[in-house]
This record gives sequence, structure tokens and C-alpha cells, in this order.
Amino acid sequence: MSIKLIAVDMDGTFLSDAKTYNRERFLAQYQRMKQQGIRFAVASGNQYYQLISFFPEIVDEIAFVAENGGWVVDAGEDIFNCSIPKQHFMDVVRYLQTRTELEIIACGKQSAYTLKHYDRAFKDIAIRYYHRLEEVDNFENIEDTFLKFGLNVPDTLVPEMQKLIHEEVGDMLTAVTTGHGSIDLIVPGVHKANGLRLLQARWGIDDSEVLAFGDSGNDIEMLQQAGYGFAMANASDVVKSVAKYRAPHNNEEGVLNIIEKALNGEAPFA
Repeated sequence: MSIKLIAVDMDGTFLSDAKTYNRERFLAQYQRMKQQGIRFAVASGNQYYQLISFFPEIVDEIAFVAENGGWVVDAGEDIFNCSIPKQHFMDVVRYLQTRTELEIIACGKQSAYTLKHYDRAFKDIAIRYYHRLEEVDNFENIEDTFLKFGLNVPDTLVPEMQKLIHEEVGDMLTAVTTGHGSIDLIVPGVHKANGLRLLQARWGIDDSEVLAFGDSGNDIEMLQQAGYGFAMANASDVVKSVAKYRAPHNNEEGVLNIIEKALNGEAPFA
């Protein structure tokens, strides 16, 4: 079965730890993808406005499954966005603000929002991932469509906090790890795999024709769904346990190396 869709997570996967990729090599590969009728999708927990900044040359041609599947865009056209019900949003905010270990980003379609009183160091890091980030006094009365929450958590507390959050708000939102001290709260069933499923239905692509790459807990459903699910060498053990295949490290152009094999029809794509 030939590959018809390539989907990539960004941080820890497509991007190096320095948040870069071999642009010249990828753009050459992308031209070959188009020649072979292969679609390309970026599937990330990150904000749409941040993701498009990495692909200025082809932003109007490719697809984005942003905010962990909360917002899906194909060639500049909105395909789907979820919406956290207002009451759920406020109930979750009230609980999260009892956890002083957390710093909260409420991720809306127009912008992301965080609290003014948080440390500057946190905001300086956050702005790298949220190109639209507003500082607010509180999360009440913000007029936006909310897609998910992003939580900054000390690395050592991630497993504990994920469990606690699930116990408190798991009936409203699902807590998934995104790597490096981050937890996302997403609408149940609205994940990267769901976003890709919508695109596949639009394009007539079967799961067996999908090549996907990831490294963190929020990639699990996508890697399980794809006919060719690749966990990065630097992926967490749980991700490696569910993925059928392995890709080299994200700092070694692992994704591009596997894409090269797919374009050349080499094993396991032969």
C-alpha cells in the first residue's frame, strides 16, 4: 500500500531541540510528495499561529491539526474546531487555580490567555509556543472559542498532576502529556487522530496509507491509527510501546530520514 498522507508532530519530532529543521531538505522532499500525490499535515499541540510560522513557503498548501486536534485547517480553509462549553471552562478554571503548582494557558481560537501575575520567565517561554498570547487579570468574561488548556507543570510532578487532574475534571476534559513539563487538557475524543481522520475523509485516504511521527503522550492515538506509526528514538517509553516503527532521534533529522525512505519506496514502505 502506498503512502498518501504524512503527518508530523513538531516539538521533539520534526523539530530539533533548537526548534529548527533542515528547511532545504524538507522543501525538496515536499516537492517530491506533491509529485507522488502525498499530502502533508502538521499535527501538534501547539497554537495554529505558531505552527504556520515554520512553513511560510507552503502554508496555503498543507494541512494543520493544531491545538491537539482542536483546530483543523486544510490549505487555509477551516475544517473543524471544537469548543469547550462555558460551564465546563469555568469549572475547570476554578479547580486548576486551586493547584498552585500549575501555570495555566487558556487556548482560544483568537488568542491564548494567561494570567498577569505569573512569573515573567514562564511567559517568556510560553510566547515561543503561543504567537498570540494575552495577559489577563482573570479567565472570566473572555469572548473567544476555547479549544483546550495548556498547563505548565514541574517535570517531576507531571505523572502525579495528570492523575489528580483526571480524577477531578476527567468527565469534562482529558489530560495528556505533551513533553517537557507540559500537560494539555483536551475535549474527550478531540485529539490528533480525530483531526487526521477528518482530513482523511475529506481526501479519501485510508489509515493504512498514513505515515505519522510522534514522541509524546498526545501522539499515541495518532500513532496507533496510522498504518505506519513511527515513534522517535527520543520518544517516551509509553509512546514506543504503542508505535509499530522507530525513527532516528529528532536531533538527527529522524523524520526526514524516514520520509526519504517512503519517497524512495524503501522498507518498510516497499
